[in-house]
Amino acid sequence: MLERATLKEIWDVAKDVKAFRLDKRFEFKAGQFIMAWLPRVGEKPFSLAWKDLIVVKRVGPFTSRLFELEEGDHVWIRGPYGRGFEPKGDNIALVGGGIGIPPLYAFARQNRKKFEHITLIYGARSKDELALMDVEDYVDEVVITTDDGSAGRRGFPTEVLAGRRGEFDQVYACGPEPMLGAVLRAMDYRNVQVSAERYMKCGIGVCGSCNLGKYLVCRDGPVFDGFQLRGLL
Repeated sequence: MLERATLKEIWDVAKDVKAFRLDKRFEFKAGQFIMAWLPRVGEKPFSLAWKDLIVVKRVGPFTSRLFELEEGDHVWIRGPYGRGFEPKGDNIALVGGGIGIPPLYAFARQNRKKFEHITLIYGARSKDELALMDVEDYVDEVVITTDDGSAGRRGFPTEVLAGRRGEFDQVYACGPEPMLGAVLRAMDYRNVQVSAERYMKCGIGVCGSCNLGKYLVCRDGPVFDGFQLRGLL
């Protein structure tokens, strides 16, 4: 069921990335998503970064129209939907790439007291594409990588994970599909949960547009245990 939500606050968080605070608050598990609809534009899924917060990168017609909205304007929301992350282990790593940070940010905020140590390994193309850096308030260690070396170390977050994988009881990842595949291989598909992305239309497992092998990402995911995705990513 669609609910009208008012945009209470809008602010820039990185290059071509904005945060939108809604006047609605959702009870959710980190990793779940909502569907946002704009009249005469369409509907798109977004991971919740917090109970009333989505963080959006401008990549196409829908997000470009969303970026034109101002505080006080409206969007229509349904959800939350999908399967979220499950807290496991004591010493964990969050591995994020680009705009994959929102569900990891939410996970750290929701669960920071459940773990002995949380390491965030976060990669982007360059310094100006790093978003939600107040995540530092909810983790114990932050390792930044950038493709161009403008922040942190030059390289990819998966390289850091591969070198330190023995330190972590559980790994949580969200980001571009090639990165997720590298995370799964680095962990040999064990002790890892990843949030997968696919094109979604319905968000509730009816239309089949988000199929990933035998799974529907909106219904069976978007969070999957690593072994479920062996041979798929």
